[in-house]
Amino acid sequence: MNSTFKTVSSSHITISELMLPSHTNFSGKIHGGYILSLLDQIAFACASRFSGNYCVTASVDTVNFLKPIEVGELVTMKASVNYVGTSSMIIGIRVEAENIQTGVVKHCNSSYFTMVSKDKEGKNVPVPGLILTTLKEVSRFQNCVKQIALKKEREYQRSIATFGSIETILSLNQYNVKVELK
Repeated sequence: MNSTFKTVSSSHITISELMLPSHTNFSGKIHGGYILSLLDQIAFACASRFSGNYCVTASVDTVNFLKPIEVGELVTMKASVNYVGTSSMIIGIRVEAENIQTGVVKHCNSSYFTMVSKDKEGKNVPVPGLILTTLKEVSRFQNCVKQIALKKEREYQRSIATFGSIETILSLNQYNVKVELK
């Protein structure tokens, strides 16, 4: 068991960036890929600060784009460690966009990244334990435990699935798909 523990608050990272026309997609909104890049950067910074090591992205578990972000808005991302395993951490990130002329702030995105702590040779290294000091932190940790269990169940179901069987192919008629095997 790990003898070093750190608080969730020791992992907090906040970044803000003004959204420019060069960040837009074809509809004039901020490109989701650009936001994903910023999310990966803050997840790295948060995990590295907490673990004291170089960290890599193992998975992007959830990205919910809730509202579009406009050119000229100030985007603020807030990240913290929500869960720790042996060498992995789940980083929760909240994205808000502020209209700097009106002061109106909207919640635009929530994301969860799994990051893994590495040593100089690229091997996984243990991370500190997590000290939970608020009910919100406990709730976030428990939510991660549930998400990990659901992820393992999905992986198990995928491993036993019979994709390509006659029964599975015939059941596809309830979807908006046409099967034309050659």
